[in-house]
Amino acid sequence: MSQALPVIVGFGGFNAAGRSSSHQAFRRMILDSLSPIEYQNTITGLACLMKLVRFDGTNYINEKNETLSPSDVVNQYKECVINGTLVRKIEHFDSFNVRENSKIEFPEDAPVTFKIANGDLQKRGSEHWSQEELSDGSIEITARQSGDLLISSSYQLSSKASGQLPKGFKPSDHYNARFHPRGLQMALVGASDAIHSVGISWEKISRKIMPDQVGVYASSVYGQVDGESLGGLLQGRWRGERTTAKQSALSLNSMPADFINAYILGSIGHSEAKTGACASFLYTLQSAVKDIRSGRRRIAIVGNSEAPITPEMSEGFSNMGALASDENLCKLDGSDIPDWKSASRPFAENCGFVLSEASQYIVLMDDSLAIELGADIHGSVPEVFINADGIKKSISAPGIGNYISFAKAVAAAIEIVGKESVQKRSFVHAHGSSTPTNRVTESELINRIAGTFEIENWPVTAVKSYVGHTISAASGDQLISALGTFKYGLVPGIKTTREIADDVHQEHLNFVLDDFQMGADGVDIAFINSKGFGGNNATAIVLSPDKTNEMVLKRHGGSKKKYLQRREKTRTSALQYAHRADLGELDVIYKFGEATIDEREVRITKNGISIPGYSKDIKFDFKNPWKDSE
Repeated sequence: MSQALPVIVGFGGFNAAGRSSSHQAFRRMILDSLSPIEYQNTITGLACLMKLVRFDGTNYINEKNETLSPSDVVNQYKECVINGTLVRKIEHFDSFNVRENSKIEFPEDAPVTFKIANGDLQKRGSEHWSQEELSDGSIEITARQSGDLLISSSYQLSSKASGQLPKGFKPSDHYNARFHPRGLQMALVGASDAIHSVGISWEKISRKIMPDQVGVYASSVYGQVDGESLGGLLQGRWRGERTTAKQSALSLNSMPADFINAYILGSIGHSEAKTGACASFLYTLQSAVKDIRSGRRRIAIVGNSEAPITPEMSEGFSNMGALASDENLCKLDGSDIPDWKSASRPFAENCGFVLSEASQYIVLMDDSLAIELGADIHGSVPEVFINADGIKKSISAPGIGNYISFAKAVAAAIEIVGKESVQKRSFVHAHGSSTPTNRVTESELINRIAGTFEIENWPVTAVKSYVGHTISAASGDQLISALGTFKYGLVPGIKTTREIADDVHQEHLNFVLDDFQMGADGVDIAFINSKGFGGNNATAIVLSPDKTNEMVLKRHGGSKKKYLQRREKTRTSALQYAHRADLGELDVIYKFGEATIDEREVRITKNGISIPGYSKDIKFDFKNPWKDSE
C-alpha cells in the first residue's frame, strides 16, 4: 500500500544570515553570486530587518529622516549589513568584561564591616553577625567569624565569536513578548514566518482536516537559558535577584511546541518535543515524516529554536575545548588579532566550533492535501534515518551510528529516485562542525559511502561556515539552505575555509570552497547529515521541488490542471508576504488569551468529539491491528 509523501509547503525562521522565508538568508550566503537586482533586494531587506532603514509606504527612510532609493540603501548600508550578519564578535553582552563573583576568605581576627539596604536583608544572617540600623535606613553588618565573602568582579571569554541574529533585529519588537525568554521569542517569530510563507491562510487549511490531524514537532536542547528563564531561576539568589513564577515553566525545552500550538495555531492536535542533541531538528523531522506517511497527521509544523549565547554556555563549551578560542584562531592565522568573521572553518585547519542561535521551521503536508489546496511544493522529505553509536569512548566522540544512518539514506534514495539521480544530481550538507575531530571522522564516512555507491566528485558543503553551530536548529539551517540550492542551483561554498586540511578524506568528494553551480541537469537530492553529543546521528533525504512534483503529479495526474491554477494564487499570496517581510513587516502571530474554549461546550459521542470553533469533528475510527490474536 502506497504512503503519503511529506512535502515541504512552507519554511521560515531566522539565523545569523537573516530571514529564512523567500530564501533571504540563503541569498545572504551567496551574495556575491547573485544578479544585481537580487543583490539589491537582499541588502535592502536585511537593512529593514536590522532597522538601519524603514519603509514609509513609498520610500526608504534612514535615521536622519532622509529619503533613499533602493540603490541608495545599498550604497550607504551595504557594509553595515555585511558586517552585522553571519558569524561575528558577540554583541549580546560585553565578552571582554563578563560579570562574575569572586570568592575571598577573611579570618576571624579581622572582622568585615559592610552596609546594605534594609530591604535587601531578607533572612536572618549568621549568629556571628552583628547589625546596626543607621540613620539613613540602611543596615551596617559586622561579621566576626572567618568565612567566605563574594565580591563582584569580571573576566573575559576565551571565545568571542558567535553566530547571532542580524544586528539590530530584536524578535521582541514584533509582538507583545513580555516575560518571554529569547528562545521563545525566536520560536514565535520563526514559526510565524514559516506559516505565512505557505501562502494559504491557516483558517483555510484547518477547514480541510480534522483538528487532530495537525502535528507540531518542536523543541530546544537547552530549553531557554537567559535571565527570563532557566538562567534567572538558577542564578537569581546568587546574583542578589529574585526568581519569578514564570522562570521555571518557561525554561522547559517543550515550550516552543506549546507556544506554537497555543498562541499561533490554536491547535488541539498532536504535540511533540523531541531532542537528539545537535541533531534535534532531524529527530523532530523524523517524527513528523513518520506521522504524515502513516496518515496520522496531514500537516505538521517542524522546527527548533535555540538561544544559547550566554556567558555561562560559552564558558561551559570552552572548558571542554569545543569552541574556537581567540588564542587558537590567532595561532592558526599567525596573527595578533582573532578573525571572528572566519572563526567557523569546516574541514580546514580549525580549532573548534562557534556557538550560535537560530530559529528554523518548516511546514509539511501530505501530498494529497497539498494538491487539493494548491500549495507550492518546495521539496519533500521521504525519509529520515536515526542511529546510535553503541559503546563509545566518550560523550562527545563520534561513533559508528552515522555510518548506518548515512548509508541507509543513500541506499533508500537510490530505491526512491534511482541511481543516476544520486550519483549525478545530489549533494551533501555535512554536519561540518569546524572541529579537528569532525573534519576527519565525517569526511571519512562520507568518502567511504561515496566509494561504496560509486559516487564521484560528490559536492559537499557546510552551512556552519556562515552561521556557526546553532545546536538544536543546526540541521534546520542545513535543510533550509538546501531549499535555496534547489531554487538557485548553487551550492554555497565553505568560504571561511581557505584550503582543505591534509587529514580530510576527499578521494570521492568535492568540498566546495566557492559557490558551486550544479550541472546542467540540475539537482535532485540533498543529503542532510547531523551528529550530536551522546551518539545522536541522523541523516535526511530531501528531494528537490522538480523531483517531488514529478512524483506527486504522477500520483495525482488527473488533478494537475486545477492544482497548477490554485498554485498560482498561492504563490501570489506568498510573494505578497515576502514583500511585506522584506520591508520589516513580519506579522508575527500571537493569540494569547484569544477565543479560549469552554470545556462545557465540548460534545462527546461514541463516534467522536465536537470542539467549538473547529469546522470538523474528531472521529473515532480505530481499527484493531491485532485482530489475528483474537
